[in-house]
Amino acid sequence: MPALSEANVLGGYLGKILRIRLSREEVLVQELEEADLRRFLGGRGLAARWYYEEIEPGTEPLGAANKLFFFTGPLTGVPLPSTTKFSVSTKSPETGIYLCSNSGGDFGPHLKFCGFDGLIIEGRAERPTYLVIRDGVVSFHDASHLLGLKMSEVRGELLEAMGDSKASVLCTGPAAERLVRFAYIQVDGRAFGRGGPGAVMASKNLKGMAIKGSGEIPLANPQRVKEIRATAIKELRKTVASHTQYGTPQYTEVINELGCYPARNFQSSYLEGASSIYAQPMREHYWARNFACYHCPVACGKVCEVREGPFAGARARPEYETIGMLGGSCGVTDFAAIVAANELCDEYGIDTISTGNAVALTMELFERGLITEVDTEGVVPRFGDGRALVEMIKLIGERRGIGDLLAEGMARVSREKPAWRPYILEVKGLPFAAYDPRGFHGMGLAYGTSSRGACHNVGGWTIRAELLSGEYDRFALKGKGQLVKDIQDNRAYVDSLGLCTVVRRSLGFTENPQGDVLKAVTGNDFTPELMEIGSRIYTLERMILVREGIRREDDMLPPRMMTEKVPDGPAKGRILTKEMYEIMLDEYYTVRGWDEEGVPNPHPGPPPPAGEGMEV
Repeated sequence: MPALSEANVLGGYLGKILRIRLSREEVLVQELEEADLRRFLGGRGLAARWYYEEIEPGTEPLGAANKLFFFTGPLTGVPLPSTTKFSVSTKSPETGIYLCSNSGGDFGPHLKFCGFDGLIIEGRAERPTYLVIRDGVVSFHDASHLLGLKMSEVRGELLEAMGDSKASVLCTGPAAERLVRFAYIQVDGRAFGRGGPGAVMASKNLKGMAIKGSGEIPLANPQRVKEIRATAIKELRKTVASHTQYGTPQYTEVINELGCYPARNFQSSYLEGASSIYAQPMREHYWARNFACYHCPVACGKVCEVREGPFAGARARPEYETIGMLGGSCGVTDFAAIVAANELCDEYGIDTISTGNAVALTMELFERGLITEVDTEGVVPRFGDGRALVEMIKLIGERRGIGDLLAEGMARVSREKPAWRPYILEVKGLPFAAYDPRGFHGMGLAYGTSSRGACHNVGGWTIRAELLSGEYDRFALKGKGQLVKDIQDNRAYVDSLGLCTVVRRSLGFTENPQGDVLKAVTGNDFTPELMEIGSRIYTLERMILVREGIRREDDMLPPRMMTEKVPDGPAKGRILTKEMYEIMLDEYYTVRGWDEEGVPNPHPGPPPPAGEGMEV
């Protein structure tokens, strides 16, 4: 198919990609092919498509040859609820393999208002640099004065340089400058959080980007889009009211009370005394205001502040995962300490999930006598100590003491310290999120088969199916392969649309997609094909991983899950042995059409150059 032109642009798309070559301060504009849009939608799908084409298997994550592929979806920025999302793919410094991530904020919408569906960053600038993009015009600026500043300070400086408080800012913090391998990219208070894309950005001498666009996004049927928006907002006020009141922290209580929570580095799946970090006390004692992304009527972000005590003045927006990993996994039940730790992670610019894993590991190693205060520069890292949690984060963010090793990520820690492996919770180098799969086994399969490592989002958020709806027996093995595949494919296409997953059901974007949203926006009814597109994207990602050396052994869970029974709590005695896990994994490979090593079968072979289409 030909490139998109002004005569045949699908609604929701602009048809162009902005490519910035930092080493030459060169800006190029490329056209998108309609065939790629029909096969991969946008967002995560297109980002994976371009990654496959341009990133060689041996590419060093922090080398100049790595690239950042930012792509929006057809719904990004259109006047519908929560059309805030856009995606990035790059080679992860934390895992050493393919990484996909999505973020909210206003940057994706403004990229489209500037006339582009995607942005590719490549090369390495000769000096510290930030970019300004105004209505599609790119300028390069010296960022030397931004080095060493806290994340909030960097954002403030870039907004001032832009001269517009309504502009969008994408930037990194001081941890990225130190190449902490799980440093993130912040986007207007949201983030590309996992896998270390911030370190990739810093390795390119790119400190940040500020953007503002004033263009319009074409719509096939503006009146129908307006009608869909009104209906969806009305429904959301009923169906996700709990998100508006409590946000994702609402899951802390149910996950803990069912025995699926990360307690003391996953030594248990139930944390005693955790009621102080549940959503209701958070709302009563720490909540300050709600935070909403672009066009979002839900406002699920809960800005919390500490008003008294040793952490007074701390202010952050803790999500469920952050509470689970900085709280539960570290045995900390002081919500004020969690807020302070969250704030510190945000100012350094480091992923709270990987950070929580690193601190929890240190606490267990210390209590087992495998490290001493010499390693931790005098910090006594015991489970439950909120002050120790905060001090350990400083060691990681500043690469001091044992923090220098922890900043390398769990894959490298495991290689350098093989005696510590029994206490490290990761798959493919990405540390666990805040769920213990011994408490619901489908989550274990989601961790193992996720395209980016032990991830609850890309891997498949099985909580609704296994824990909330009662549709599945959480301890059953059969049927979980199909369940996880369906959730993964659903997430893959939603991430490619440019839509927040919180509102997807109100617009019909479930495992059984329905409705006319895409017809109204683009003029093309993608809806009957969405799950097929999601499967195509996930297969493409697996092809990337296979090319990078991933096989069945890399899909396995860490030893603690397979050899240690839950010692107490509601899931006491539960375990997910290797034999149990492989029953699910075999089924999963079968329903995916992959061989016993997890290789797509028959292997489709290398795709044609981007823009020529590809059958997966």
